[in-house]
Amino acid sequence: MSTSPGRILALDLGKRRIGLALSDELGLTAQGLETLQRTNIRSDLARLAELATARNVTRIVIGNPLLMDGREGRQAEHAREFGARLEAATALPVEFWDERLTTVEAQRVLRQSGIGIEKRARAVDRLAAVILLESYLDSRRP
Repeated sequence: MSTSPGRILALDLGKRRIGLALSDELGLTAQGLETLQRTNIRSDLARLAELATARNVTRIVIGNPLLMDGREGRQAEHAREFGARLEAATALPVEFWDERLTTVEAQRVLRQSGIGIEKRARAVDRLAAVILLESYLDSRRP
């Protein structure tokens, strides 16, 4: 394992939005970036490729929405299809990481912080991406 993995972009895929988080160059911290409103696959891929280039991303991690028993369902199939297309569009390696309960955890954190329901709705995908990326980064530490 390299001590400097470069910036990692994490995606929390949803049908309407994609939450984004970015690591620092050392792969130690995760920050929320933004939440992209999805339009169509071609535009989504182009915007993500643009962002990856602008932020010097070296790897992309996509949340794998496993079923609670650990199996992959229909949503996981969609995530893998999107990941394959994103890998082709960016020429960057794409990994999948278990995202079970990241959105639930993000909603809990936002609720406890007293953020209003409207702001929570806009922030939940981005925070879920941060939680996903933190889990991924933690797993890579010795």
